Amino acid sequence: MNNKLVITKKLRGDDGYRVFSVRIKVDTFDRINELAEETGRTRNELIGMLLDFALDHSEVAGERT
Repeated sequence: MNNKLVITKKLRGDDGYRVFSVRIKVDTFDRINELAEETGRTRNELIGMLLDFALDHSEVAGERT
């Protein structure tokens, strides 16, 4: 019988998310903060929702000449 509780380290990103930094304009930051206050959602949650929406509604245009 083992008398120890073995706890493994939680690997970064194992929850299906990745952490990274991004630079945005102050105006964009302020707009996200205002939306967060108005909706009661976190900035992180809103940014994820906004990115998902943008990716779902984006397309790549033809080659530039």
